[in-house]
Amino acid sequence: MPYIFHKYVPLRAIAFGIGEGLLIAAAVMAGYLIFAGMAVIGQLPLLLARSLLVTLVFQLCLYYFDLYEFSRKQHLYDMAMRITQAWGAGCVIIAIIYLIIPAVIISTRVFLAAFLMAYIGVVLWRAVYRLTIEHRLFTTRLLILGGGEQAERIVRKLGEIIDSGYSVNVQVGEAAPPRLVAPEAVVYTDPAELIEVVRRHHIEMVVVALDDRRGKMPIRELMDCKLAGRRIVNGITFFEGLTGTILVENVNPSWIIFSEGFQKRRRIDLIKRSMDVVLSIFGLIVSLPVTLLSALIIKLESPGPVLYRQVRVGEGGRSFELIKFRSMRRDAERDGPVWAAEHDPRVTWYGAFMRKTRIDELPQLWNVLRKDMSFVGPRPERPVFVARLQQRIPYYSLRHAVRPGVTGWAQICFPYGASEEDALRKLEFDLYYVKNMNVVMDTMIILQTIRTVLFRKGGR
Repeated sequence: MPYIFHKYVPLRAIAFGIGEGLLIAAAVMAGYLIFAGMAVIGQLPLLLARSLLVTLVFQLCLYYFDLYEFSRKQHLYDMAMRITQAWGAGCVIIAIIYLIIPAVIISTRVFLAAFLMAYIGVVLWRAVYRLTIEHRLFTTRLLILGGGEQAERIVRKLGEIIDSGYSVNVQVGEAAPPRLVAPEAVVYTDPAELIEVVRRHHIEMVVVALDDRRGKMPIRELMDCKLAGRRIVNGITFFEGLTGTILVENVNPSWIIFSEGFQKRRRIDLIKRSMDVVLSIFGLIVSLPVTLLSALIIKLESPGPVLYRQVRVGEGGRSFELIKFRSMRRDAERDGPVWAAEHDPRVTWYGAFMRKTRIDELPQLWNVLRKDMSFVGPRPERPVFVARLQQRIPYYSLRHAVRPGVTGWAQICFPYGASEEDALRKLEFDLYYVKNMNVVMDTMIILQTIRTVLFRKGGR
């Protein structure tokens, strides 16, 4: 079963992405064959390089336009319009590359022919894949063992993620019917019949999602299923791979101790620090015009300092002073610290714009240089909130095992947090990052953050 950063990716999704790339590349080669015939064989390496470049650019544009996100239903017309937008952006990028590297230029008629063939092919390819998802074809057949809160969250999430690659065919409750039953599932209440049920319904994987395992775990039945060739998966581990989060409320210390991850490696720390220094220096230089203009607007818009300094909790629970552009009125917290809210009246006009575009966080690059923060990591929180959340949320202090970040896994996956419930949901993402942290994941988070900034998602 393929995983990326310990997150499960269905084989059909991998096949879809590879197939779409081959389809775009084949359209370019077909364009050459139409206008040049078999003469293209003599220039095959160069033409393959050109087709690979076009494929890479167009697939990146499809990704940045959210066209590899299949969790929500979408009409064919809407999908075609978004592909058109991505294709337009791809043409602009290709034109810029051609100006810089003339050797990779494709003639206009070949490019137009390839463009048309690839567009039609991609729309049809995606329509077929959409039907595959909606009819749950090529899915792994699941049995959910458990009927409590943990099983409910798994079933609910599988119902929300239509492209998960799983189908819940059977649920076996502990004693009573499950709290939430998947629409297509057959329900049983006696775990003693587990192996017969697994064989009867051709189950491929058993997900053990028991809230309380003491005296309730059907050990012998699960061993029989294991020996019969079925996969047995812990519910928390399954949910982690499905969603990129950890079920904080259901985790016990032994799971954290014995699971893979939650280990700091010196090599990764060294590479992360090198990336932090290079990216922060580059960011400070490139953003200098925006920084100077923002400082001027802030000063003209409202009285008070340009920069806002605030104590936050960092690695190991140590406090540091975080630097941001001031986006609120000077008297925003005269009544004490409060969570930022959507459409917060304390935020200035330009402050709202800065928050949407993340400009207010540019000064934090100094924090990265000073080693208070990393480029990627859990967002640092204020001591007053940390003290409160540590008392109410289990394992909250684990997020301080790594250096906090300017951006992070929770920031790209979860809307801006404004309550203790949101803090719990964000912690589920933060612990996933702490557990699975690596350089490739950091790079992906940075690229995803760029997309979030370009499309102005998630800021308050």
